[in-house]
Amino acid sequence: MTDQTGTIGSNGWQRLIAAREVYTRSAGVHYDEVLDHVAQRAQSEGSLGKADIGALLLWKRLRADTRWASALMATADADVRRATAAAMTAVLDASVSRSEAARAGRAALTGLPGFTRGDALASTVLTAAAPGRMAVYDSRAHTALRSLGIPLTHASGRYSRYIAALDHLLTHAPTPADAWTPRDLDIALYCLPPNSAGMDSA
Repeated sequence: MTDQTGTIGSNGWQRLIAAREVYTRSAGVHYDEVLDHVAQRAQSEGSLGKADIGALLLWKRLRADTRWASALMATADADVRRATAAAMTAVLDASVSRSEAARAGRAALTGLPGFTRGDALASTVLTAAAPGRMAVYDSRAHTALRSLGIPLTHASGRYSRYIAALDHLLTHAPTPADAWTPRDLDIALYCLPPNSAGMDSA
């Protein structure tokens, strides 16, 4: 199965819009404060440090009792900031497409412990670096895309292809989703009830 950047029908969009509203009601106004604060610091400082990544780890509710977490803690904060600064420059580059920016940003993080494989934490860092352009990758969002008829493989470069799929969907989004950022769409995908979307492709 190959990746596809397809569109979905009105029924799928209505489910996504409803799912986005569910998040707003259930998460409340305070849940994303950590992500917002880290994003503000990143904008001010031009990079993210270990403390920022630790905050995002809590926000994303990922495990920290791992070898990579210990290795990251043993890495100099200056080295972490060099990598995240390069990633931030990449994802904020408006001269290239979002998917190309995502590819370059993801590549800039691969040398850091915990960022070699998987996209959950890396995508969160990239979203904090460019909240208006990037989106958080999650296995639930991945599954939701597939249920909407848009397969996404786990081959190398997945995050870039994920962003490409979201970007393509948003170019065909109805009101009010036509004003969404990729982050809004990732929230909707995350909250979409399993198997509720069917194969609503168009």
